[in-house]
Amino acid sequence: MILEFAWRNIWRNRRRTAIILTAVVIGVWSMIFLGALMRGIADQMVRNGIATLTGHIQVHQKGFQADPSIENRIREPGEIRHVLEETMPAKSLWTARVRVPAVAANARHSAGVTLVGIDPPVEKDLSFIGQAVRSGRYLEKEDPRGILVGEAFLHQFETRIGHRLVLMSQDTAGEIASRSFTIVGIFQGEMESTEKAYAFVTREAAREMLKMDGAVSVFAILLPEEKDAGPLAARIQNSLPPDSYEVLTWRDMLPLVSAVLALYDQFIFLWYVVVFIAMGFGLVNTVLMAVYERMREFGLLKALGMRPLRIVGDVLLEAFFILVIGVLAGNVLGILSVLALKTRGIDLSAVSAGSEFAGLGRVIYPTLELRDILLANGVVLILGLVVSLYPALRAARFTPVEALART
Repeated sequence: MILEFAWRNIWRNRRRTAIILTAVVIGVWSMIFLGALMRGIADQMVRNGIATLTGHIQVHQKGFQADPSIENRIREPGEIRHVLEETMPAKSLWTARVRVPAVAANARHSAGVTLVGIDPPVEKDLSFIGQAVRSGRYLEKEDPRGILVGEAFLHQFETRIGHRLVLMSQDTAGEIASRSFTIVGIFQGEMESTEKAYAFVTREAAREMLKMDGAVSVFAILLPEEKDAGPLAARIQNSLPPDSYEVLTWRDMLPLVSAVLALYDQFIFLWYVVVFIAMGFGLVNTVLMAVYERMREFGLLKALGMRPLRIVGDVLLEAFFILVIGVLAGNVLGILSVLALKTRGIDLSAVSAGSEFAGLGRVIYPTLELRDILLANGVVLILGLVVSLYPALRAARFTPVEALART
């Protein structure tokens, strides 16, 4: 009887109920959609950071992270290879790279780049470059003069595939080494800054140019599960001389991304609270208006012997019905909005300069997580009932005499 009574009461004033339902639906939709958008931004920043030559773990010579110069190269990489072969889990990938600052020049332009010497077959599955070549071809294992540059780099230097590019950098003897390479492929990165920052050659070509013999700059590791990065990095570090090598996870190498992840968690919760406060005032006002309009009804119920607790339960049940309907509709609308943008994303090409400054790519793909949906629903339902408690208690305090006097 109480359920039927509460259900009929919420539809006695359909316009008022529709208004508060609209507020709840919009509130829940905004919580879910904005939460998915924030998660998508955070996930994309992590994916871009890991794919752009960071990996989950890197092993460097001590001091390389602070000064990535050729002086801080790994002179004896065999020791690290042995440790990695013994500690790497199944399906993990790792490679050794040469990575030094350099100057690229042609007849018209010159600019600073990061020269990256890679092992093409291994790198193809480990970082973004393996799937990023849009024109020309990828590097081959034996490719002593081939070089990959970014699309933005190509436009900046006003060059094209088949043209030559001179790279200059300091070699192991402290002299300026230079070598001419032929552009064989153009890659496209998630960010334009990536396309301008890196130039890829084979590892052997970089070693020969810089007189590095068998030395490398860094070992990069990609794991099947990101959560294993911390424990595995500690194991590798314990297996290597701590005075010679440093083992860093992607969180150590991308501190800004780590800070943004923590900030987004707090921002999402704060947004939920702000939306609920705005929605809560409307809910309290609506329920309170309904209570005062039904003052005579509540007075009559008390005169007939209904306990105040039952009146409180009736009002809360009415608020619960409104919240449940609004939450369900808001969930459907929010999930459909996220799914509609899941494949095509939100294109930020028009404001790419500003988005890249924040570490974002050209397209944002919302990411829906169950914990965000549950948190949004919990905030609305639980706190909605809490704020509805005030008008419910007001209804329970009406006396028959007071009800008759105010009618």
